[in-house]
Amino acid sequence: MSLPFTCALVTGGGGGIGKALASYLTSKGVKVLLAGRTESKLKTALQETGAADYYVFDTGDVATIPAFIARVTAEHPDLDCLINNAGVQRPLNIMHMPPAEFLQKADQEININIRGPMHLALGLLDHLRARPRATIMNVSSALAFLPTSIINPVYNGTKAWLHFWSMNLRTQIAWAGLGEKIKVVEIAPPSVETDLHREREDPDDNKKRNDPNVLSLEEFMQEVSAKLERGEEMIGAGVSTELIDKWYATYGQMYTDAVTR
Repeated sequence: MSLPFTCALVTGGGGGIGKALASYLTSKGVKVLLAGRTESKLKTALQETGAADYYVFDTGDVATIPAFIARVTAEHPDLDCLINNAGVQRPLNIMHMPPAEFLQKADQEININIRGPMHLALGLLDHLRARPRATIMNVSSALAFLPTSIINPVYNGTKAWLHFWSMNLRTQIAWAGLGEKIKVVEIAPPSVETDLHREREDPDDNKKRNDPNVLSLEEFMQEVSAKLERGEEMIGAGVSTELIDKWYATYGQMYTDAVTR
């Protein structure tokens, strides 16, 4: 099945899952635009993925989002897919940190993980509605369904928000009669070999050599790409698939009933 978009903006595209998604999409003939905070990483990713362009951009700096959207859509009017992949995960111990330090780090995490995806989606909505078809893709986490990473209380909450935001956004778009035109896709990764844990005491605790349950990027993309091509809207991989299935088995019908009530 061909993907339902032709030009994708990938935030957090300089490395990790964002870069892996970019490589996969370019291999499928999709034009990819990378966005991220570190230009050197973006330049490398541009060469290695075959992406068409890159933008130095901080999704957490929401005041800059309107100007960013205006620039991207002017330079690439064919943009028809937003992939909200950028995110940060910080170990934050409420009882062992000064409140000011905790709040400063927590606020930045909330800006990047919540406010950025929301502002980007809503800021691009009119542009996406004008395209023949479009996709908004949000990368949440298995921790949105079961917050077992106790040292990441803010991250867990932001990813739970992104999951429920994705559900409600999909429903409200469908209520507006645009469900066939604008797809909302959620990808909920398990632990994957990236540098997401770079601020932990052991930044390599999400490497397969330290945890056999971790997926390599190749293993992760093998599962995700197959589900994307099947047109699935809620996508897990590895252990996150079981968590997602259990959540929907328990609460999915309740949500469907609320939607159709």
